[in-house]
Amino acid sequence: MALRVAFLGNDVWSVPSLDAIAAEPELSLVLVVTNPPREAGRGAALTPTPVAVAASEHGLPFLEAPGVLDGRGATALAEAAPDVLVVVAYGQILRLETLQLAPFGAINLHFSLLPRWRGATPVQRAIAAGDELTGVTVMRMDEGLDTGPILNQLEEQIRPEDDAGVLGMRLAKIGALLLVGVLRMLPHGGVPERAQEDAAVTLAPTIRPQERTIDWHRSPDDIVRWVRALAPRPGAATTLRGTHVKVLAAAIDHQRSDGVPGTVVAADERGVLVRAGGGGVRLVEVAPAGRKRMDASAWARGVRFTAGERLG
Repeated sequence: MALRVAFLGNDVWSVPSLDAIAAEPELSLVLVVTNPPREAGRGAALTPTPVAVAASEHGLPFLEAPGVLDGRGATALAEAAPDVLVVVAYGQILRLETLQLAPFGAINLHFSLLPRWRGATPVQRAIAAGDELTGVTVMRMDEGLDTGPILNQLEEQIRPEDDAGVLGMRLAKIGALLLVGVLRMLPHGGVPERAQEDAAVTLAPTIRPQERTIDWHRSPDDIVRWVRALAPRPGAATTLRGTHVKVLAAAIDHQRSDGVPGTVVAADERGVLVRAGGGGVRLVEVAPAGRKRMDASAWARGVRFTAGERLG
């Protein structure tokens, strides 16, 4: 008899796991819970989550609700009578009564090698910190924030060209396979669990709006990693003439660039060279306020920098 699975998720990174579970004959998705549609885009049209779209395409029973701790979400989850809860990029800490709702408990796919980078932004923090290695963890959930015992892990290299969007989706895909493997074993005694090492814990808190702003006094390495960590969403930010600009791709420029940090040194077909702390950063792709992503060289032709002009 197929294992009855209730799936909780919202993000595009949740979708590979939903797809993998839906394709597995030994697993039966009895309910998918995701957030209600939200306004998005310039027209502020109500837009369903990627999980809602995927569930609809698979013909799965799904509920758009603001959570499962009470109200419609809690009722639907209890009525579905799942054998196991699966949580992937859902964004809500579950209470003990919810975690114990299913006989096999709640299983989470987390996008880091726990206990490193517990929290909401493990992919972004790993890139920003300059980690060379990350991975995915399948864990049994408890009442803490990513504190439960580890069921399985898989390592993945962080490539020099990775931004958070690219790395996160790669982790989502390999994590989906790891997750399904663990789920399939649950009716057969499960897999060995091991506690996390408290001494190795690092935290990955939500990125605050003020953190997005690029500090041009930082080193080129730090700035470029931060740009990669925040791309494509929400995007590292700076300003020009009081107007917001997202920086979505950048590179270290090893030629000497004199001037106050933030000063625009040059603009050509390779992008916009900006003075940083101890070196230069070349902006490669940007998104000015109200406009789509574009080459920084095209942006520069439109704004026509003046001598000594500064960003930030």
